[in-house]
Amino acid sequence: MRFIVGVMGPAKAKKKDLDHARMLGELIARRGWVVLTGGRDVGVMDAACEGAKRVGGSLTIGVLPTAKDKVSRHVDVPIITEMGSGRNNINVLTSHVVVACGLTGSGTVSEVALAVKAGRPVILVDASAADVAFFRKLGKRLVAAASSPEEAIALIMRQVEGHRGHRRHAASNEYDVLSI
Repeated sequence: MRFIVGVMGPAKAKKKDLDHARMLGELIARRGWVVLTGGRDVGVMDAACEGAKRVGGSLTIGVLPTAKDKVSRHVDVPIITEMGSGRNNINVLTSHVVVACGLTGSGTVSEVALAVKAGRPVILVDASAADVAFFRKLGKRLVAAASSPEEAIALIMRQVEGHRGHRRHAASNEYDVLSI
């Protein structure tokens, strides 16, 4: 099974969040990991997939809320759910780690909260101190902060290096690879 990194962020993202998402997508793809996003042709979703496609052989998955949504041209595998915001659960539970670029949208905030509730590791890229404190209060050891996409990848890599083999727990879809 390939390692899946969910990149979450707002559709109406700030330029810095788009730049972070694009770089994050590329860095994830360079490691042979899969980029999973909300799949739409806007915001962080589009930027992360665009960055990944700079790398030959990369794989991007987009989990879309409805069939009416326009799929990013950078998505290899679109999954149309017709679940609206309920698709956020799929995004989170399919990802081995969730990285958030920008917390200005309610969808992104819900994905981070769902990830914490599901026991998934979360990395907040360039988040405010207040945002980090709030999510750490909810998730304690599950939530880490990174000032850049490179630092986010380093946090993931440190855990991967420390737990070679990505052993999967038989009773769940959780990996012991990432306890940030």
